[in-house]
Amino acid sequence: MNYKLRKKSREAAYKLIFEALFSDFLPNKTSLDNIILSEGLQEDKDYIEIVYFGVLEKHKELMEIISKFAIGFKIERIYKADLAALFLAIYEMKYMDDIPLNVSIAEAVELVKRYSTEKSSRYVNGILSSVFKEINNSE
Repeated sequence: MNYKLRKKSREAAYKLIFEALFSDFLPNKTSLDNIILSEGLQEDKDYIEIVYFGVLEKHKELMEIISKFAIGFKIERIYKADLAALFLAIYEMKYMDDIPLNVSIAEAVELVKRYSTEKSSRYVNGILSSVFKEINNSE
C-alpha cells in the first residue's frame, strides 16, 4: 500500500467520521462519494468505506471504550475533532489486523495535532496507549 495514499485516505475517513458525529452516526453516501472523488482516492476506496461504515456500525462500542479510558472527562466534553480521531484509531486497532497498532496511534495523534490542539494530541495519545495495552494484554 502506498503510504501517502493511505495517509490521505485516513484523513478522508477522519473527516467523514467527524461529520457523522453531528448526524447521530447516520451514513452520508453523498459525502463519502464526494470526498473519494475530490481527493482522488478511488484506489483506496475500500479502506475508506470499511472504516467509515465500520465506525458507524460500532460507534456505541467504540464510545464505551473511549469512556472507559477518558479518565476525568465525560465523553460529551471531548472535542469532536479528538473524538473522530479516537473512533478512527480504535476501530483500526480492534478490527483491522493488517494495520499495526502503533501506526493507528501515530496517525490519529498527527490528525489531532493538525485539526485540534497540542494538548489534545497528548490526551488522545494517552487514551490510545491505554487501548493498546488492553489489546496486547488480551492477546
